Amino acid sequence: MPATAEPPAAVPAAGDPAAEPPVRAEPQAVPTSLDDLIPADAVANPEAWAAGGVSNPAPVVEAGSDLTDPFSSPIDDPLAGFLPPPNPALQPAIDETFANFALEEPEPLPADPELAELPSLAGPVLGELPELAETRINDQLVLALPAAKEAFPESAEFVQRFKDLSTLEAFDDDSDSIPQVAARARADEELLGNILRTYGYYGGEVVRQLSGGRRASDAAGAAADQAAEAAASEPSVRFDILPGTRYSFGRIDLGALPALPEPDASRLIAAFGIKPGDPVYADRIVERELELRVALGETGYPFAELAEPELLIDHARSEGDLTLDVQPRGKYVFGDIISADERFLSGRHLAEIARFDEGDVFQQSLETDLRRAIIATGLVSSVTVTPRETRAPVGSEPGEVALDVAFDRAPVRTVAGAIGYGTEDGFKVEGRWEHRNLFPPEGALRLRGILGTREALASVGVRRNNFLGRDQVLSVDLFASDITTQAVDSRGFGMRGTFEKVSNILFQKPLSWQLGGELLYTDERNRTSRVAPDAVVPRQAYLIGGLFGSVTLDASDDLLDPNEGYRATLFLAPEVSRSDGAQSFYLRAQGDVSYYQSVGPAVLAGRLRAATIQGAGIDDIAPSRRLYGGGGASVRGYGFQGVGPRDDLGNPTGGASLVEFSLEARVETPLFGGAIEVVPFVDGGSVARGSTPDFDEIRFGAGVGIRYKTTFGPIRVDVATPINPTAFDSPVVVYVSLGQAF
Repeated sequence: MPATAEPPAAVPAAGDPAAEPPVRAEPQAVPTSLDDLIPADAVANPEAWAAGGVSNPAPVVEAGSDLTDPFSSPIDDPLAGFLPPPNPALQPAIDETFANFALEEPEPLPADPELAELPSLAGPVLGELPELAETRINDQLVLALPAAKEAFPESAEFVQRFKDLSTLEAFDDDSDSIPQVAARARADEELLGNILRTYGYYGGEVVRQLSGGRRASDAAGAAADQAAEAAASEPSVRFDILPGTRYSFGRIDLGALPALPEPDASRLIAAFGIKPGDPVYADRIVERELELRVALGETGYPFAELAEPELLIDHARSEGDLTLDVQPRGKYVFGDIISADERFLSGRHLAEIARFDEGDVFQQSLETDLRRAIIATGLVSSVTVTPRETRAPVGSEPGEVALDVAFDRAPVRTVAGAIGYGTEDGFKVEGRWEHRNLFPPEGALRLRGILGTREALASVGVRRNNFLGRDQVLSVDLFASDITTQAVDSRGFGMRGTFEKVSNILFQKPLSWQLGGELLYTDERNRTSRVAPDAVVPRQAYLIGGLFGSVTLDASDDLLDPNEGYRATLFLAPEVSRSDGAQSFYLRAQGDVSYYQSVGPAVLAGRLRAATIQGAGIDDIAPSRRLYGGGGASVRGYGFQGVGPRDDLGNPTGGASLVEFSLEARVETPLFGGAIEVVPFVDGGSVARGSTPDFDEIRFGAGVGIRYKTTFGPIRVDVATPINPTAFDSPVVVYVSLGQAF
């Protein structure tokens, strides 16, 4: 049988106009099938035909119709209109003539030895028809597919794909008439054939059967016709799917790809993944072509070209020969990065934030990552990165490409403000002004001010993003503050500098760190919201200097909303404090560990925190440097700094050691498409005056929260109550924030 060239079978996606049902069936000039017996006026006006408004309707017969079935479309007399009406006077003579015929069995022909060698038509030539099992799509539509799994392994995917695209499924209506159903059935028959070819069944057959349906009676019809119409059923369609032999790939031609040097040729052929003998799945051709394009870009071939795939089907071999012309166009390494605006963002700075060095093999993903990093600076509104050949490949020596970076500047000045009220913060007004590129590249100046009932702050700072490397930030701040919390009343000023490697949504890092130093003068005391009459609480001045550092290991799967993995952070801060001529040296240390595990529709999350201050007594440590528990990020059910030792009047005094834990279940719900989570939780914590925990003041809280998931992270609302409260704790506390509690 001759070979025929066919493109990979394409099945229209759901919602594609090509998948929509035809609104009418056009009659053929010369009938070529029983479908064409439907008259044009009946197709054009099926409702009138069904009601008897069109005269002399042609009978409808579909393959498989049972003429004895009162619900099938009847043919009263196939020769009606072609022969003259019978003459009753001749009938006795006709009967007598037929009575004289003697029906005898014919003698068998002699056997021919050559004919005996011919194959049976029912076996090897046509093949054994498989046993079919019905799958009902809806009340109107049935698919009959091979019952044996090995005869049609893709049957489940086949049915689902048909459901998504079927016109009979999309427009199922009990009021449909036969012409409407027949037109849609023809469209679905073609669709089923396309889907069969998508899965490699190029010799498959689809048998369509239409039965039932309303029929209009003749204007002068008898009572029998009216009764038959009353008993007629709704039209129904059955498709018998006979997939036949699944075709496999024969010869595979990938153009110049096999001629590449090793190991590139083997790696790229393996990335394409289609081998002779694999089933001819059209979807897989498209999928592997895309995978090969990505692999070429990741292996150093930025200018590779791929032609459209061609599939040559040979029915004699039951195979398809695939041709995908690949022209790699040479291998390249990274060269210089050229900025279109050197004074704003220099090429040297862009090379610092790139995740590749000059001379590294070109990778498309690294080029894309550079573009995303430039957008993340916030200094540009759009950016394009274009590879440009600066040295052609010679023999086995790769060529070199420069990256031309063009961008549009974004506004670099920002003014922001906020006003609000919180039970822990009181009323507060905040303003901020920032110039994000005052000291190019990415050198920012920031001014910030807060005025509120419990906090006043003024600060000026400079910040350098991507300092000496990607996602490294250097910042220095000068500040003056007057802060009143539940436990501390302090006024002071100071300077703080940090150099850190940060983790962000664009690139969540398994390891991040921070180093810094601080110099602070503060005049403070424990806040005494409850004092004895005429009592005066003295203030005490402290001069504090120290270093600090932290390291975080992050093996979680999401920065803001983790479902699996763990996080661990260790913080150390040696400090020197001088007050009233006395000097103290101590070490502040804290460790945090959290773990996340998905269990069905829920995420179980747990957190443990332990902290201590070593080297000084609690009275030698400034109140603002002591340890406190309670609040939305600590022990829920208690106010900020509400867990820990208190004086005789109930004022929190802080401590030198802390232990906390939290357990919660983040349960997904179907509300708003799964965007709502319900989160029951229980927290506990203890703060002791000594540097070793004693658990004398351990407190527990429990409650339930709601999480509303957004594209920038979950919005959290937690309602909690203390389980073993003191006389100074509220019965219910509400927390609102962005992100999970831990």
